[in-house]
Amino acid sequence: MTPLRPTLDQLARHIGPLGYSGWRRISQQQVNLFADATDDHQWIHVDPDRAAEGPFGGTVAHGFLTLSLLPALTSEVLDVSGVVQAVNHRVDRVRFRAPVAVGARLRASVELLSVRPRPRGFTEVVVAVAMELDDRRIACTAEQTTLYLDGA
Repeated sequence: MTPLRPTLDQLARHIGPLGYSGWRRISQQQVNLFADATDDHQWIHVDPDRAAEGPFGGTVAHGFLTLSLLPALTSEVLDVSGVVQAVNHRVDRVRFRAPVAVGARLRASVELLSVRPRPRGFTEVVVAVAMELDDRRIACTAEQTTLYLDGA
């Protein structure tokens, strides 16, 4: 999939649904590395044998691992051109709606909500993101705010 590549001046014309990212499969190795990075080694994430007997029937990704994929997956849908800096500013209205089993695939549905000027030459861009599982359930929803500095 080729992302939409508007400049900041063109971006407001695209308010509304933008599309979907590609699919990402969640691996046990990825979950284990995230557990090491965050020091969250709860058995439902890192112990496949014990997790098989648990509430989800196997290991599941950390909710924050799912959330951490938002910028990468969103950039597959929207890549603002002509900017010299992009800063992850906020994530609001986060909801973890369904567990993400190891081996499942995720993609992001992205909708552009707003574009507005901010101080010091930045432009604030807000997108609504729904992290969709390959069985059509929604794993996570959030509003992601990025500040862009125009290179012009």
